[in-house]
Amino acid sequence: MLQITRERLTLILIGLLPFHAFLVTVGTKIIAGPGHSPLPMLALWKEALLGVILMIAVLEAVKLKMDPSTRSGGQLTIDVLDICIVSLLLWSLLQPLILNSPFSIFHYAVGFKYDFLPLVVFLILRRVTWSPAFVRTAVAVLLGVGGIVAVYGIATLFFPISWFTALGYSDLHSLYIPGGPLAPFQQIEASGLRRIQSTFSGPNQLGLWLLIPLSLSLARLRKSFRSPAQWQDIAYLSFLGLVLLKTFSRAAWIGAAVILIIGLWKVLPRKQFKVASCGLLVSGSVILAMGIFFAPEVLLRVASSRGHIERPLEALRIMRDHPFGLGLGAAGPASNRFSDTCVDLPAGADASWAQPHPQLCVFVGGTQTQPLDRVCTCPLLPENWYLQIGVELGWIGFILYIFLVVTILRRSFLQLATCNQVSVASCKLQSTCALAFLGISIAALFLHAWEDSAVAYTVWVLMSAVLPVRLARI
Repeated sequence: MLQITRERLTLILIGLLPFHAFLVTVGTKIIAGPGHSPLPMLALWKEALLGVILMIAVLEAVKLKMDPSTRSGGQLTIDVLDICIVSLLLWSLLQPLILNSPFSIFHYAVGFKYDFLPLVVFLILRRVTWSPAFVRTAVAVLLGVGGIVAVYGIATLFFPISWFTALGYSDLHSLYIPGGPLAPFQQIEASGLRRIQSTFSGPNQLGLWLLIPLSLSLARLRKSFRSPAQWQDIAYLSFLGLVLLKTFSRAAWIGAAVILIIGLWKVLPRKQFKVASCGLLVSGSVILAMGIFFAPEVLLRVASSRGHIERPLEALRIMRDHPFGLGLGAAGPASNRFSDTCVDLPAGADASWAQPHPQLCVFVGGTQTQPLDRVCTCPLLPENWYLQIGVELGWIGFILYIFLVVTILRRSFLQLATCNQVSVASCKLQSTCALAFLGISIAALFLHAWEDSAVAYTVWVLMSAVLPVRLARI
């Protein structure tokens, strides 16, 4: 009974997570009216549900431990992944003592939510069993939700701003303002080209989450290859690819390209794979060259690209100057909670549009032009998840986290290579997790890829199902 309840709640969580930002925005508008930031009692529904799931899992694990018939089965042993996660947690608690710095429980809690809560979920849930029915249903839920999210995303390209404000979104696009509602969409700098974010809080978050159903559709294609069903899988995969393309999330594009290459390598015979990969490489290079030539503001995005270079270098400088780190919550998405909203504009740009919004901190050519009565504190965003961990937890945390990611990837693909072909749904889920985790881990080199709860909770929950502790080897 406990297992059935946990699995049902987990399916509800996985199915609703992609709609979190949309539902909370609409719910806040209904309850509090327009112009309000997401209400905490609504925004924390996912953590509350996750807490119930974890409590049931702990009860299951205790029951399993007390069962004499399973004491020698090894389900509750500790492996190197557990040791790595626990070491990261202990280091984050010992760090303030070593640094002799003041400890802020609020800063730590926010940083813990982003950095460690998904790891704790993985740590606990890999100690319980997951039924074949859960695996089959999870596959169906991810495919169905992926289709809904993609269709709505395409539709939002044509919706006027009044549609979004009626739902509770901000009337300002492309900006995250603490204490205010979500932006309805983002535009590519001054081009006016709208990026799809669908039901998510931003296009990057959507692009990264799409890597999950994208990986699943590739896993399905592997099973349906050379059968009539393959055309359905190809159509679904192509539609997801179109939506992913319209997010203009370059980090998600890179992750998707790696997933696609590995997926085709698994599906196609070697000769066909070589032909297909060469064709994709040539066509991709031609499209990229044409895009840079005809629409450089779309692909190059000078201001954004400069940030992807300067911010990681700044993070490395901080890691050099502070080898033990600055503490949990000092960098990445957590720092947004404690900082001003900063807008960087190139020299000579017109910043008059920001005057009706005095809460914005505007920098023109590196000089603060608004407001003039105080010095702004901008968030510390390294634009790299691993360097964010390094800034917060120092070189010790950085090395431990890299080791954790590499070990999970190695085990995922080793297990996939020996997948039991009799259990088709299980193999699909294992392939999905391996590909999605790889794609998101690569995207994390360019973005704070694990900041979105839909991405983080979904992937780490599914990873716990395909990498249970009883199958692990140190």
